[in-house]
Amino acid sequence: MSELRLATLGPLLIAEAPAKASATLALDATLPVDATVVIAEPAGIPGRPARPQLVGHVTLKPPSLRTAAGIAALVHAIAHIELNAIDLALDICWRFTGMPEAFYRDWLRIAQEEARHFTLLREHLLSLGFDYGDFDAHNALWEMAERTRHDLLARIALVPRTLEARGLDASPAVRAKLVGAGDKRAGAILDIILHDEIGHVLAGNRWYRFLCEQRGLDPITTYAELAVRYQAPKLRAPFNLEARRAAGFEEAELAALADAGKP
Repeated sequence: MSELRLATLGPLLIAEAPAKASATLALDATLPVDATVVIAEPAGIPGRPARPQLVGHVTLKPPSLRTAAGIAALVHAIAHIELNAIDLALDICWRFTGMPEAFYRDWLRIAQEEARHFTLLREHLLSLGFDYGDFDAHNALWEMAERTRHDLLARIALVPRTLEARGLDASPAVRAKLVGAGDKRAGAILDIILHDEIGHVLAGNRWYRFLCEQRGLDPITTYAELAVRYQAPKLRAPFNLEARRAAGFEEAELAALADAGKP
């Protein structure tokens, strides 16, 4: 019988995106968990396809939604985020030791939900006449994973609670643009993603507070310190406060967020 943390390395190392998603969905969530074993890092994390070409995020221009290609480019950008999210959730499972069993099962569930999101978006891309890899993309999400690879508290603070929470903020406007451009299917997929992502950020908040309590740290001041130390992107308004509250952010955190987001 295999072990859950070790099993997550299989999909993580797969380069081909649809195969990665399929292999993630095929993982057995009932596998036993050994939180004590230190797993040697193999080469090739994460597995990545030859396309899309990865470029600096500042070089990517917002696509025009007046054309089919522009709509597809925006759907592709979201699919790329979801593919990265698969890798991020799988990576946290195998890499970090010493957490409760529920922690690893949470992140496997999240990885499988991200795989469903990617699959839905890729199927929609195909219906638009395009495929994943047809447009350039950036590597900012995985760059944060690299910076926090030796610090679980920072990984939790700055990936689910920062980068993924930004997705909660951006989702309503992106959905409105796609539906306004006539792509109702993309809007429906984004509704599914927003619902699930609230749960992902909620898990991030839960485990962040668990670690802060375990280490005797104040969550708000610790977050501010980690954001500076690991060069997290500065968060700017508008914020989706309803979704952030549903995802477990406390009022004091939202007040600090509002202050940090002021010009």
